[in-house]
This record gives sequence, structure tokens and C-alpha cells, in this order.
Amino acid sequence: MPSHFALPQLAIGDPAFIPTLEAYTIAPVGGGNSVDVLLNGDQIFPAQLAAIRSARETITYAQYFYVEGPIGREIADALADRCRAGVRAHILLDGFGTSQMPTEYRETMTRAGCQVATFRPLSPLSLLAAVGFGRANKRNHRRILVVDGRVGFTGGSGISPKWTGDGRTKGHRRETDVRVEGPVVASLQGAFVENWLDATSNVLGGESYFPRPPRPGSVSAQIVRSSPAGGSFSMYTMFLLGISSARRSIHVTNPYFLPDPRMTRALIEAADRGVRIVVLLPGAIDNNIVRHASRSKFGELLEAGIEIYEYQAGLLHAKVMTVDGIWATIGSTNLDSRSFALNEELNAVVYHTTVVAKLEEIFAEDLKYSRKIELQQWRDRGFFNQVLEVLSLPIREQL
Repeated sequence: MPSHFALPQLAIGDPAFIPTLEAYTIAPVGGGNSVDVLLNGDQIFPAQLAAIRSARETITYAQYFYVEGPIGREIADALADRCRAGVRAHILLDGFGTSQMPTEYRETMTRAGCQVATFRPLSPLSLLAAVGFGRANKRNHRRILVVDGRVGFTGGSGISPKWTGDGRTKGHRRETDVRVEGPVVASLQGAFVENWLDATSNVLGGESYFPRPPRPGSVSAQIVRSSPAGGSFSMYTMFLLGISSARRSIHVTNPYFLPDPRMTRALIEAADRGVRIVVLLPGAIDNNIVRHASRSKFGELLEAGIEIYEYQAGLLHAKVMTVDGIWATIGSTNLDSRSFALNEELNAVVYHTTVVAKLEEIFAEDLKYSRKIELQQWRDRGFFNQVLEVLSLPIREQL
């Protein structure tokens, strides 16, 4: 990963910030969009199903994680229903993350006329090795749903009973997605067709996929994507520029928090110039190695005055960062080397005080269900935990 040693002296509110971020992410910022924040399965799945059922011409859908359950069956049935009605649906399933998806769901969609493809299928041997380690490299971690080229969804949600509910229940995911309309949908569609081309060698295009965009709102937004195949570090640069340009506040919600030394330094430098930084992490996580690797580095952050909380009410999976009340990013990207260098990732970036204020209200509410980590508490953690942290360090770059 590039070192990004020197960073420009910018503030989020400076006129030069947007063109600087556009240059490094190769992602245009456009106005005229509407952005609706969707929380947890209670809001995400009804909105997605309503959009799918409204489709008249095309559906493009990329999903990293898909397992058995009522919501998985309902989505497969909804997609199949629209295909039977003549809608062209393209469903792209990651070879690792959807390996436990029932064959029946895929067959339901295929028999209805949907085009279902697998992104980088794994052989039985490689799948066994990946499951044994718990993760696999160069996966399509993006979540994308676009209907008729006009309505789009992205975020971090997967298809599982764990993603249902209100995010406050033990064993269920606390998630944040967004529903977008306007010119930014074309960029979301562009990310899908890029991955579809990779998986199938087929090119999607035309009015049914890229219609003349309406301008239903006043939100400026962009879609930032990164891919190891293209040697892109757009996502890493985006986060680093966001952190280094903060002047008042940074609120981070992320389940996999393993910033590298350069990003850690950017956070500490922000704290040193008076930025209030609050980081919300999971209290329980589906990968204990990641948890111990993350906690091993809490000390230097806490010593710098950075506040760290652990969410207690459910399984935190949302991936959101807000800066200075005017800039936010929501998507699939974890703050770890895997997301920055090994996976296909996608985030929506929003420049709008009302949308960001909504995200900050959600953040404040989540803190009510969280436990603050104090520096002395971290220093007094047990010897066994410290041993596990040390053992996790050699594989930190692969987490």
C-alpha cells in the first residue's frame, strides 16, 4: 500500500477539497441527488424489495453475503417474479461470501430467466482453505442494487436472518445503507457493470441501464470504488484525506478497525489540532482475531484523546464516517488492509449538512447502547488478552 507520506493542508469546507478528492478517487461529485439513510433490516429490506418489485426494465444486483433464511427466499422470489415479467435482471454473487447460499435460490432465479453469475468462483479446495482461515482475498465486497438505472442502494448489508430487525437485538446486525436517486446512480451502475464484465465478459449498456438521470434532490454525492485488480487505492486516499481535512469532529463507525501506521498518525494529528474523534466499534464481533488485533493498538489512540466505544446492543456492522458535520461516507469498506488493498469495495460519499446531521444523530443514539473504553481499563486488560493481541500481529496485514 502506498505510504501517502505528505498530505495537503486542506479543510473539508475549502473549495479545493472536492476537486482534490475527485482527482484522487477518479469519481465525480454531482448535485441534484436524493439520499435516504436506511437503518437495519427493518428499513433496508422493505425498501429494497419495494424497489425490486417496481422494476420495469432492468435490475442489477451485486451481493457479497447470502445465506438461507426467510429474507433470502423473499428476495430471490421477488427477483424471479420480475424476470418472469420480462425484466432483465443481472445478479452477481461473490464466490466466497455466497458459498452457503442454497442452490434452490439460484435455481429459482435462473429458471425465471434471471442472469445469475458468480464473481471469482472458488474451487472446493480453495473454498475449504478460505473457510478455515475465515476470509478470502480479492473478493467482490461491494453491495449494489440498481433498479431501472434510476434508484440505487449501497452500504454494508448482507442477506441473512442476522441482518433482520432493528439493530438492537443480540445476534443481529446493526447496519446502515443508503437509497439514492439522481445522477449519482449512474456511478453506482458503473461499478456494477465493471464487476459484471469481469465475471461474465458481457457488456451492459444503453438507455435501460443508463437513462437520462432525474435531479430529484439537492444532495451533492459521489460513488468511490476501489479494486486491487486495477491497483487502485482510491478508498484509502479518500479516508486519509477526510481525516486530515477535519477541523472540528470525526465520527467513525466500523466493525473492522485496523488502521495502518499512516492512518493512525493522521487520526492522532487530527486529535492534536483539537478535532474531537469518536470511534464506535463492535462489542462482539464475528472474528476474534480481528478484535484482538484492533484492541492491541487502542493505547496510542486513547493517549491522544481519541474516544473509543464498543456497541453492546447487537452486532455492529455499519461502516460510516462523518467529518465536521458536512461530509460523510457510507459503504462496504472496513478500515483494514483487506478492504483497502485486497477487495473490491464501494462507498457513497455525501456532501450535505442535513444528511450528515441525520447520520450524526444516529451515531449519538448508538453511543447510548455502547460502553466507553477508558485508557486505564485498557492498560489493566488481562494477560491472556495481551497474549492474543501479540499473536494476532503477524497476520494483521491480512485481516
